[in-house]
Parts: sequence; structure tokens; C-alpha cells
Amino acid sequence: MRGIRQWWRTLGLDLFPLRKTLKDYNLKKAKADFSAAINVALLDFPQGMAYALIAGLPVQIGIFCSSLASITGPFLASSRFVMLGPTNATAVMLLSTFLTLGYSPEQSMLVLPFLLVLVGLFMIVGSFLKVATITQYISRAVVIGYITAAACLIIVNQLKTVFGLHVPRAGTFAEAFWNFIIGLVEADWASTTNWHAIGVGTLTLVVYYALAKVLKKRFPGMPTVAITLIIMGALTAALKPAGLGVEMLAPVNAKDWPLSIPHFNWNELNTLANAAMAIAFLSLLESSSIAKTLAAQAGDRIDLNQQMLSMGAANMVCAFGSGMTVSGSLTRSVLNYRSGAKTALSSIFSGALLIGGLFLLGGMIQYIPRPALAALVITVGISLINNDHIKLMLKTTKSDAAVFLATFGGGLVLPLDSAIYLGAAASMMFFIRKAARPGLKEISFADTGELVEKEFQHERPEIAIVHVEGDLFFASSDLFLEQVRRLAEHPTQKAIILRLRNAYHLDATVAMSLQQLITLARDKGCEILVSGAHEDIERVFRQSGLMNQLGQENFFRYSPGNPNVSTRDALKRAKDLTGIDTADITIFAADKK
Repeated sequence: MRGIRQWWRTLGLDLFPLRKTLKDYNLKKAKADFSAAINVALLDFPQGMAYALIAGLPVQIGIFCSSLASITGPFLASSRFVMLGPTNATAVMLLSTFLTLGYSPEQSMLVLPFLLVLVGLFMIVGSFLKVATITQYISRAVVIGYITAAACLIIVNQLKTVFGLHVPRAGTFAEAFWNFIIGLVEADWASTTNWHAIGVGTLTLVVYYALAKVLKKRFPGMPTVAITLIIMGALTAALKPAGLGVEMLAPVNAKDWPLSIPHFNWNELNTLANAAMAIAFLSLLESSSIAKTLAAQAGDRIDLNQQMLSMGAANMVCAFGSGMTVSGSLTRSVLNYRSGAKTALSSIFSGALLIGGLFLLGGMIQYIPRPALAALVITVGISLINNDHIKLMLKTTKSDAAVFLATFGGGLVLPLDSAIYLGAAASMMFFIRKAARPGLKEISFADTGELVEKEFQHERPEIAIVHVEGDLFFASSDLFLEQVRRLAEHPTQKAIILRLRNAYHLDATVAMSLQQLITLARDKGCEILVSGAHEDIERVFRQSGLMNQLGQENFFRYSPGNPNVSTRDALKRAKDLTGIDTADITIFAADKK
């Protein structure tokens, strides 16, 4: 066991972070956690059903998932507030996956456990490889574009239930919307079935928004969704003798909670691996955003890779416990934080309350009308469309607008996993484009003694000091080589000192560019020197063979005690090489325009 812990620590992960919470846990914290857990469980019960409905699964799957993930997550989690379970984003992705692959509801239930195992494996392996850092390169425009497209798919998929239509399922918004229109045209409007469903759905919306307005002012902590479902269940039961006929949900017996055994199949692996990776990637984006936001508000520090590990473990448990895909829930996590939760044990308490509620109230689910739950799911979809965020993305920069439109547009006509990849690729493309455009400007002294910017070609730049700042990797190598080569080709240029103190992420491509630069400069009678080099720079120079070509005597390491001493020594070396006692020294820095 000790060996496992030591190996685990080398990965930077904690095998049991909850022990730190348990060491100083007391009754005061327990009361606060249990109080928060009650609020979250009251929201989680109807939400779990709604998310399962969004994914096209039996409603009990969402409740099973919420309870299992809430109990499992805290054992490995880094955040004390994030509540794991089904979410809008993962539920829509699940629906889109099954519909795109052409799976029937029965087939979906059969392959779901294996899909969850794949998602869990991707997350666990990803946490070992520390891939959570990739989220910093993905623009928020991707998430907002995806959520907006997902909201549209949620709404159109639930409209058919509200209208009492039975139309083919579809994996994209465009196809689902077309099927809905065809269903409206072909429906038998002389029948009362459709009108009863529309009436129940419309009344549900009226009751929900009226309750939300009243409860928000007087009882802000009351679960509006749960109360609305209770009212609509009672009204439907009361009107049933009068001839009201709408579809109802099936009862859930917690005593018959089934185990689910994932069945491995090579054909399914090839089919589901891409979808599993997209779901894992989306869950990482969603959960990391929530975790960072709540940690900042609470003054906590979090490890996103540790959080990713907890989601991977929760998906694995749900694979064997008849659950669905797991991510961090924004609404439940924020409610948990605002309800005064002190530790991650509030999540465990919430999961336990869900299981207890399922035993006590599972049979009552049969009194909930399907159109009523579908109408409430539509309100969830509407709430996901944030006009302020959309305007911000469209107006701030052209790159943000392009990434948002690429993700949103792709999400309307393509499967959502493809839209995620499209948006992420666009986001990274713009990031690399920005990072790969180093600019140089010449800084010299005016007669007044002030620093001024001058034209790039100096009349007599005998020795140039080039400050290289930021990421210097494959994407920026060509531009870097081109700009410094212009200096080296100047007829009066005798030496160029590359100050690399603030240069990072050098790679093989940059090493090749520097080799070309050194050769070219010496052919032109110009020497290349390096100053301010830190350990990573020196390692690249040695491993690539650059140090041999440059010469150890032309390489000057950074000195923490005196940051400028390396450049001073490089200048002395440049004067010795050029034989110039009084040289015209020009400083070039990165252009931040």
C-alpha cells in the first residue's frame, strides 16, 4: 500500500484527499453540510429525471447516476463544492451520440455501461498525463457555442412530447427540427390526444413561472421544479376521470435497482471511442470551469487533474450501477456553495438522501405526466441560452466571434461531439496564430536620454541584443527565424545576442531554425550568442546538438543573483569576437502591439 501511495504521489495525485477533511471534522461542519445536502437533493431528484429524459433514457437512470456520483466523487475530488452527476451538456452529448450511431433506446441501454467505462478510462488516464492543463487553451467561446447549440437541441427534442407527437429521433438540431415540422403537418389535430398534451405542457409552464416568481421573493430556497411536478401530478390525477389522457412516467422501484455489466466488443470500441473521448473532453471543460469559479470565490486551491480523476472514478461506478455520464453540475454546485456547505461530505450526504428518497418516493413517479416534465426540460434549455454571453463573444474580438459561430453553427448541423472538436480546433488555431507572431522593434536612446522606438533597419547596428519573450515553439519558428535573419544579413551587423530569459517551450523545430540561423549568420560574418538561458533552454541546446554548433563560450546562463550579468558577459564576448571596442549596441524587444 505504501508503494502504491508513493507511486501515486509521483503523479501529483492524492489517493484519498478526503482524509484531510475527516481529520478535523466536527458537528458544526456536519450540520452545515447536511443542511446544504437537503437543498441539493431536493433539486437533484427532479433534475436527474430531466437529464435522463434529455438523453433519451429511463428517468430513473438520472437518479441512479446522481446518487452514485455524489457519493463516489468526494473520495478523490479536489473541490469541496463541485457536485458530480448528470448535466445538460453530457446528457445532450449522450443523446446525440446514440442518435448519430442509429441506436434504438434498447441498444442505447445495452452499450451505455461500456461507453461509461471508456469515458472513465479516458479521464483516469488523462489525469495521470495531466491533460487538464489543456483547458487553458480552449476559449470560453467553445463552451458557450456548444451550450447554446445543445440548448436548441434540448428544446426541439422535448417539443414533440409537449405536442404529443411521435416522430423519429434525430442526432442533430437540423434533422430534429425538420422531423418536428413534419410531425406537426401529419398530426391528426381532430384527435384530443395532442391537445391534452399541449394543455398539460402549457399549464406546467404557467405554474412553473408563477411559482418561480413568488418563491423567489418569499421562499428563495424552495425547489420550484419539484413543487411544479407535484402540482401537475395532482391536477392530472384529478382530471383523469374527466377524460384527460396523457402519457405518464413509469414507476421506479429502488428495491429492483439493477447492476449493469459492461460488455466489451471490438466493434463497439471502434464506434464508441470517439464519442467517449468527446464526452470526457466536454466534462473536463465543464467541470474545470465550475471548480475554478467556486474555488476563486471561496479562496480555495484546486487541482484540475485530481478533479478529473474523481470524475473518471464516478463514471466507472456508474458503469456498474446503471448510471449515465458524469460531469460537474453548475446549478447543483452553486446551490451547494450558497447553501453553506463546509466540506465535500455534503455531496455524500446528498447522494444518501437521493437513495432514501428513491425508496420512499419512487412509486410516486408514475403520477408525473410526460408533457409536464418535458415542458420543464424546455425551461432548462431556455435558461442555457445566455444572451449576454453570446453578445460578449460576438462583439469582443473577431477570433472569439469566429470560434463561437464555428461551434454553434457546427452544433446545429453536425453531431455535438463533432461540434466540440470543431470549436476546440478553431480555438487552438487562433491561439497558435497569436502566439506564433513574434514581432521585434528597435529601442534606442534619443538625444534627450529617453528610450524611443526607431525603424527596424538601423544605420549601424554592429551589436544587437534581441529580447525573446513568450512561447518560442514550432508555430513561431519561421517568423522568428525570418526576423532575426534580417538582422544577421545587415552588412554592418557583427554580432547578435539572443536573450532567452523569458523564452519558453523551445522544441526541435526551433532548434533546427537556430541551427540555420547560426550557419547563415556566420556566412555573413556575424556571430550568434545566447544570454540569460535558464535550465530548460540549456537542456534543449545540449540535447539537440546546438551547444556544439554555437560553442560553449558563446552560451551564457541566467544568474538569479544578478539578472543582467549574463548579458554583460555576452557583450564582452561579442566585442572580443568582433574586435570592436566601441560598438553601436541596439536593443530589440518583442513588439506588444
